[in-house]
Amino acid sequence: MSSEQTTTGPEAEPTPSSEPVPAAESTPTPAAEPVPEGEAAPEPRPEAHAEPAPAAAPPSEASPWAAPPVPPKDRRALRAALRWTAAVAVFAAVGAGVAYGITVPERTDIPGLSTEDDGRWTFPNLSPPALSAGAPLPQGPDNKDGRHYAQLTGLLLPAPQGAKADDAVKADKEGGVSVDSFLEEYTPEAREELKTSLEWDGLRQIVGRGWTMPDGTRTHVYLLRFHSSGFVDAFRGCDTNAKLNGISALDLDDVWSKAKNTQMNSTALDFPGAANFDGTYLSVYQEVKPFLGEEQSKIGCLRTGDVLGMVIQTRKGEVAPVPFHQTVILQSQLLS
Repeated sequence: MSSEQTTTGPEAEPTPSSEPVPAAESTPTPAAEPVPEGEAAPEPRPEAHAEPAPAAAPPSEASPWAAPPVPPKDRRALRAALRWTAAVAVFAAVGAGVAYGITVPERTDIPGLSTEDDGRWTFPNLSPPALSAGAPLPQGPDNKDGRHYAQLTGLLLPAPQGAKADDAVKADKEGGVSVDSFLEEYTPEAREELKTSLEWDGLRQIVGRGWTMPDGTRTHVYLLRFHSSGFVDAFRGCDTNAKLNGISALDLDDVWSKAKNTQMNSTALDFPGAANFDGTYLSVYQEVKPFLGEEQSKIGCLRTGDVLGMVIQTRKGEVAPVPFHQTVILQSQLLS
């Protein structure tokens, strides 16, 4: 066959080939080939017709690497926690209220905690008066005579709470009492002899204080300072032979004498009628029946160094032993 025939004849069909036919243009873009080590990864080419980037999604949908959403709490557990919290708050408030209610009232007003009132009085906080610089203590080794260098009014027992001043003790503004005013505690026939004794036995000073309690108990307290302890022992105006106004006869206080290991303001009452107590020699007496009137009197005599203390307590019926002994002991502690 000639060459002309080949060109002018009908178009010959293509001869099939063993190579594959390329895919159509609509074939999807093949996946990126792996990048060999040491070569930079090629930047992805944007699609020709890429849509604008959508708005940022919530954090839970923005990225598959975001933290998973927190599941809602169990409402039953939350309610139980709230109930327990409220219960604890209520108990705390109730406990605080009960504690406050116990501390405010008197113990005698609280069932289960009440204690029987023994009748003792409430005195102010007691403290000895300041001594001058270098002055020895009443019972110190450098003060064998037991001389008190503090002001005598500072050693006088103050009145307890609820007391009213008793003008029967005729003291001036500084607490000083004259000899004649002090001797009014005695019968008229005994005053002259006692006055002479005080003048000759080295009396230096007298101070006093009196008060009356709501139950009618009257208390007179006197302190007599002498030149030395020898004059104190010589004075006979505070013993069983003392002729005090309105008193028939005196004897040892039986309650004081029989008291054994009884606490009174942290001090044991363990005395055989008269004893040495905290450096103070005590003698405690009571008026014996029949009384001259409707009242009973009790006397406490305290001898400490150069000071003699007298506690005279009077009450209609009988003098209560607890407040009387309490007064005697506290006055003794101030002198000691």
